[in-house]
Amino acid sequence: MPCVISSPSTDSGKTTLSLLLSCWAFSKGIKIQTFKVGPDYLDQQQLSSIGQPICRNLDIFLSGEEWVQESFFKHSLKYEYSLIEGAMGLFDGLGSTTYSSTANISKLLNAPIIFIVNARGQVASLLATIRGFRDFDSELSISGIIFNNVNSDRHKKLIKEVFKNEDIEILGFLPSDSKITLNKANLGLISPMDSGKEIDVEYFANFAERNLEVFSLIKFLKSPQKKIFNSVNFKDLKIDKSKPIAIAEDKIFHFQYPETKEFLSEIGIPLISWSIYDDEEIPNEASSLIIPGGFPEKYADHISSSIKSLNSLRKFRKNGFIYAECGGMMILGDYIKDENGNNHKMSGILPFRSSKSKLSVGYRYIEGLKDTPIIKQNQLIRGHEFHYWGIENNLSELDFGKAENQKKLSSPWKIKSWETEYKNEGFFDEKLHASWVHLHLPSSPEVAKNFIDATQISSSKHS
Repeated sequence: MPCVISSPSTDSGKTTLSLLLSCWAFSKGIKIQTFKVGPDYLDQQQLSSIGQPICRNLDIFLSGEEWVQESFFKHSLKYEYSLIEGAMGLFDGLGSTTYSSTANISKLLNAPIIFIVNARGQVASLLATIRGFRDFDSELSISGIIFNNVNSDRHKKLIKEVFKNEDIEILGFLPSDSKITLNKANLGLISPMDSGKEIDVEYFANFAERNLEVFSLIKFLKSPQKKIFNSVNFKDLKIDKSKPIAIAEDKIFHFQYPETKEFLSEIGIPLISWSIYDDEEIPNEASSLIIPGGFPEKYADHISSSIKSLNSLRKFRKNGFIYAECGGMMILGDYIKDENGNNHKMSGILPFRSSKSKLSVGYRYIEGLKDTPIIKQNQLIRGHEFHYWGIENNLSELDFGKAENQKKLSSPWKIKSWETEYKNEGFFDEKLHASWVHLHLPSSPEVAKNFIDATQISSSKHS
């Protein structure tokens, strides 16, 4: 069974270790199916950028246990080897609970854990840390350990002495090295799509071979034996004939799960790309538009000068259906204020300006306020948020209807996080849904059906 790579906390080296193993395998001609615990887009993009199969997210809160199991077995069985990269610390899940944590995934899939620990400034304390994690939940199997930031033979020797009587396999010591240090940004890792910087696969592979017990580790990466699982079936949503859906995808907008495009293609909807970065017009044949999250705040000046794209978006608004998440919603507003306080004109479809705010991050419980293109009244679904920009002036909390193009706008839902109160959020009318919240459409059949119905109404009007 493939292992879960976990650690005591975030920034311990999980993604670096996952990349080291993936690059080493790639250099040997070995394919590894990678998975990422949680809703994170950026780690998933890093692991998908080095010639290995597309990394898949495993998120119990967002997608449910059945979807997680189905996705894991469906994709891991295609290859001889797989690995799962955890998120945060091993037991950190929803709020103060372990629900939807890396430990939760490990137990659900019966996968052993390889622990990576930052050893800087520690020797004997490392043993206390490992024993504490093992004792916290005896049902978990921490089968191996790798120590990060070990920069001398003496440090390595002392750690080995401390662990000599411990029933755990030491699988490597990683020295500090700026060439394998991953760049960070506000939202975590810098996306390879945004940075333009590629992983040096050869360097990572050689580094792994020098510092990891790669041939011992490979036994922890064996994909599971054949398993029967209930494959998600979208036959009830099959479309005989549909106008295409355009998807914004470029170095600005790229926060989307691969399953979304796969799901839409599977049910028979043609997909076409649209790039705001390249100042493209929305293709004429498209009847619906998806604008996923991304970094419009970083490219606000570039977007404001993409006149063809913005005019095309305003024109599309008159007849097409628009679905926008997070950064995608930001370009529907009047302005984006950048970090330097400069305002950049956007499409002006929605009545707000966005500017840097407090970090809003975490899972969201969602309840429909009325029947909308995405959610029905009183329907309960789940999503997540992760953004530093916020809305300064929002007519959903003031007075919709002062402008002609805003007469029918209101909030589609109310949302809350762990142990907080519900608040109204987002914008909708019959031809638009825009929100800070990210959804995983394929694992939520009812929401997927709502979405498909909305696109097909728009498609029929374009026929």
